[in-house]
Amino acid sequence: MQDNHHPLRVFISTSTHPWFNLAVEDTIFRTMSANQNVLFLWRNDNTVVIGRGQNAWRECNTRKMEQDGVVLARRQSGGGAVFHDLGNTNFTFMAGKPGYDKSVSTQIVLDALNTLGIEAMASGRNDLTMETPDGPRKISGSAYKETKDRGFHHGTLLINANLSRLGDYLNPDPKKLQAKGITSVRARVANISDYVPGIAHQTLCDAIKTAFFNHFGHTAEIEYISPDAKPDVEGFDALYEKQCSWAWNFGKSPQFMHTFDERFDWGGVELHLDVHQGKIVDCQLFTDSLTPDLLETLANQLIGQRYHPDSLYQFVTRQAEIDPEHQAMYQDIAQWLHHAIA
Repeated sequence: MQDNHHPLRVFISTSTHPWFNLAVEDTIFRTMSANQNVLFLWRNDNTVVIGRGQNAWRECNTRKMEQDGVVLARRQSGGGAVFHDLGNTNFTFMAGKPGYDKSVSTQIVLDALNTLGIEAMASGRNDLTMETPDGPRKISGSAYKETKDRGFHHGTLLINANLSRLGDYLNPDPKKLQAKGITSVRARVANISDYVPGIAHQTLCDAIKTAFFNHFGHTAEIEYISPDAKPDVEGFDALYEKQCSWAWNFGKSPQFMHTFDERFDWGGVELHLDVHQGKIVDCQLFTDSLTPDLLETLANQLIGQRYHPDSLYQFVTRQAEIDPEHQAMYQDIAQWLHHAIA
C-alpha cells in the first residue's frame, strides 16, 4: 500500500488507451491530498481527444475515425481537439494550493528537455517552442484546471508524432451543423526528433521524472499502472466506467442542429434534428412525399432517441417491421440516417 500522504507521487502508465489514462488523471486529481505533488506520465495511441465543451460531430470526422479504429475521448479540461499517437508524450503535474504554480511545472519540463540537449522556451500561456534552423516551432501545448484547493497542468510533447494525421480526423464531414463551440486552430508544429535524433518516450519520461525529483529535492517510488494494475486511488473504477461511456465521450456535446436532405424514388425529405447531450430533443421534417403523415409520425418518434447511426438505423428498421406496407420507405430512411450521422 502506497503512503497516500507522501509529498511526491509519480505514476507512469503502461496503457496506451485514452479512457484509462484520462480516468487515472481525473481520479488522482479529485482524491490527492492537498500536501502532495504528483507527476503522471502517459501516452495514447490512435486517439482524438476533445475538450470538455466541444461538439464531437462538429469537430471530428467521426465516420473516418470509426473506419480507422481511432478512439474518441473527451477530457475534463477545456480547449480544442488534438490527435494522439505513440509519438506524443503526455505529462500531468498536480499540486495542492497554495503550492500549485504552473510556472514550476513548466520549468521542470524545460529543465528536462535541456538535459537532453533541447533548448526550449515557454511561448504565451500554453505552448513550448524550440529554436530550429527553420525558426521557432511549437513542440508542446498545455491546458490547466484549478479548483479552490488544487490545480493541474497537463500537456503534450511531440517526439515523433504523425503530424499529418491531425488533419485526417479534425476536419469534420461537410455536414450542415450549426453549433456554438470551439473549433481547433493548427499552429506551426514540429517533432523534437526531427532536430534531436534519438529522443524516445522512455528517455523523455526519465528526464522529466529526474527533473521533478531534483526540483523537490527528494524521490518517490515509481507507481507503474495499467488496466491490470490499477492505481491505488479511491473511486477509480466508477470514474473509469464514466470515461468509457458513449454518454460522456459523445453525449456531452453542446446543443446543435443537424440539417440534411435527400431525394428518394418516393419523394424528397428535409430533416432538422436538434441534438442535446447526444439525444434528439426536437425534430422537424419537410417532405413532398404522398405519405407525409407517416413521415411526420416518424419524426415525432425520433425525439428522445440517441443521436447515433446504429441506434437510429435499428429504430427506423423496427418501424419497417411494424408497417410492412411502407417497408421500402422506412428502409431508405434507415440507411440514409445511418450514413448521414456516422
